[in-house]
Amino acid sequence: MWEKKLALYDELVAKCSRFKRKGKTMPYTSSNGHMFSQLNKDGELGIRFSKDVQEKYMQELNTTTYKSYGAIMKGYVLMPDSMWNDLNTLAKYLDESYDYVMSLEPK
Repeated sequence: MWEKKLALYDELVAKCSRFKRKGKTMPYTSSNGHMFSQLNKDGELGIRFSKDVQEKYMQELNTTTYKSYGAIMKGYVLMPDSMWNDLNTLAKYLDESYDYVMSLEPK
């Protein structure tokens, strides 16, 4: 199950030309010193957004905050499993998240 999600995550990130996947045991994307997506050990995808956008997407997608290794990841939205069926839409969310972290002060 996890290997299938990892392959989908790799396929998703490949659709976004401005960044690459990082991490061997904990796959993630980051830029400007800020992580903005992560695939946890349960195969769940979290994508980071600004507070306003985060609340909007949690309502629109009927989802909640994202957890990784038992910790709530501040600013991250748990992407519903059904989203894996539409990688093009998921890629738009990921690109939007990239734009968000690029607007933050570099770390």
